[in-house]
Amino acid sequence: MAGYTGTRQDHLRRLRRIEGQARGLQRMVEDDKYCIDILTQVSATTSALQSFALSLLEEHLAHCVAEATLKGGPEADAKVKEAAEAIARLVRS
Repeated sequence: MAGYTGTRQDHLRRLRRIEGQARGLQRMVEDDKYCIDILTQVSATTSALQSFALSLLEEHLAHCVAEATLKGGPEADAKVKEAAEAIARLVRS
């Protein structure tokens, strides 16, 4: 079971809103909207994606990583390393 299973519907709602924002960006470009207005919407969409990613990461740490560390051993080490790599990717993006 995934760490986000209990909040799956909330995540799907957020992703649908983000998808709507991306489609809105496409419409803005199609309609030749002002560059700064488009960039403002890009920033809002980026922030929404980052917020989603952080929420998912928090659930992963609280569920998957915490469960693995309780068991200990190589699985725990692998989960911690995997989470650290995911955090590094988020920081770089």
